[in-house]
Amino acid sequence: MSKPYRRPLTVALTAALGMLVLAPIVHAGPQSQTMSKQEERARRRAELGKDPQKAAEAKPALYPNATRQSPEAKASPKLMKHLQELQARYEKDDWAGVISKAEELAAMPAANAYEKSFAYSMAGNAAANMDDQAKAGEFFAKAVDANGMENDGHFSTMYNLAIIQFGNEKYADSLKTMDRFLAESKSDKPEHLAFRAGVLANLDRHDEAAAIYKDLVAKNPDDKRLLMNAVAALQNGDKFDEANVLLESAYKRGMLTEKRELRALYIGYMNAQRWDDAKKVIDDGVAKGILQKDADLARDYQILAQNAYMDDKIPQAIELYKLAAPLAADGEAYLNLAKVLDYADRKAEAKAAAKQALEKGVKKPEEANRILAR
Repeated sequence: MSKPYRRPLTVALTAALGMLVLAPIVHAGPQSQTMSKQEERARRRAELGKDPQKAAEAKPALYPNATRQSPEAKASPKLMKHLQELQARYEKDDWAGVISKAEELAAMPAANAYEKSFAYSMAGNAAANMDDQAKAGEFFAKAVDANGMENDGHFSTMYNLAIIQFGNEKYADSLKTMDRFLAESKSDKPEHLAFRAGVLANLDRHDEAAAIYKDLVAKNPDDKRLLMNAVAALQNGDKFDEANVLLESAYKRGMLTEKRELRALYIGYMNAQRWDDAKKVIDDGVAKGILQKDADLARDYQILAQNAYMDDKIPQAIELYKLAAPLAADGEAYLNLAKVLDYADRKAEAKAAAKQALEKGVKKPEEANRILAR
């Protein structure tokens, strides 16, 4: 008996297999990488003489290797009252009041470099808290240009400026600010280097970003955020094999615990035609509850099923289509299941699948009807 005619499966399955390219993740916000709001307020109170005991305490510098000579950051007695009023408004979350007072103070002829920097920095944080990022950037830039704060405040403000510029999609400006920040502060903190890599990635300088991330991952192998950013940069730079190596290593160490992370790995396997490895990751993810039985999983099962069908692994293709069909949004997976069952000469099951395909809806119902008519 001759082998039955192999019916073509729904073409959309092959097209569904595209490179899953992750977007670089940049986690940063004003003050988030330097000091908390409480710490910031305490530092400013100390500077204004409201907390002399804490001001006298020796604290480790945030930027001990900075090349900038930290100025004698002092408020003049003449303007102390204005600075304390500015601080009081800040502590009351009176952001509009902070901005108004800061602009008034900075415009005073008697204001020195420190007082201008202090006022503009406060205004920048207030504007950021009002979600006026453009204005926040203007104030932070003025604070840096005034060049009056001690190193911790100066470089924290410069870093905030880079973050604001990034958030406003001014990536070239953000990179310029970060390059200055790193050159002058000599910071080697992972969060600062990773942020610069994220800026590079958004400028489509993926090879440079990937090199930074890979170095950071080597030094911080348990930092998943760095790992996934490295993967994103490598993928965007068309270095999929290198991305897969990082993901595979992380998977073996139990680091991939989210759907997007597992999908990045098993779709990487699919693109490398490592179909069995992809299925193992999917099965493991479903068993652990990381992968939900949804339309995404249905599509991925169908990709595996079509590959099995093309490799003449018919029982495996049937198994995979049976997993995909109930999860799919339409009846195309049931139709493909019907075609494979029909090819395997399992006519009754093929007709049952064709009927379910029609019930869920397909683009070409005549194909299902032909199977039912036989």
